[in-house]
Formats: sequence, structure tokens, C-alpha cells
Amino acid sequence: MEQEVISVLSEICGVDESEIEPDMKLFELGLFDSFGVVQLLVEVESRFSVVWDIETLKREEIATPGLIAEKIKADTAS
Repeated sequence: MEQEVISVLSEICGVDESEIEPDMKLFELGLFDSFGVVQLLVEVESRFSVVWDIETLKREEIATPGLIAEKIKADTAS
């Protein structure tokens, strides 16, 4: 799951997959912004069949690739 998330983020952020670490702070490093979040929501729904509400999604929940992968796992399990 984590590698799939890294692949998605690579496309969204425009960086090579090898540059993305699971604990990388996406917002703090300037790799992620509000447009990136919208792109992430579209990709998560498309690839993982998980729908996240942008109005209730917290930045802390998607701050790193590892956290994104954990949230997808949790939301697909329920």
C-alpha cells in the first residue's frame, strides 16, 4: 500500500519515487498544497475506492505518505 501511495504522490508532486520517504512531511517541504490535496482525493477514490470529504479531512491525517497509506488501509477495512 505504501509503495502505491508513493507512486501516486510522485505523479502529483512531480518528483521521482526514490525521493519520497514514508515519513516525509509533504506540506512542510513544499511538495503538497491545496491543489495537491484535491488531486490526492481524486486518485485515492479512483485507485482505492475510498472517498474522503475534503471538508472533514484533516491535514495531519495526510501529512506524510505513511499516514496516507494508514488512512487508506483503515478506510478500506471499514
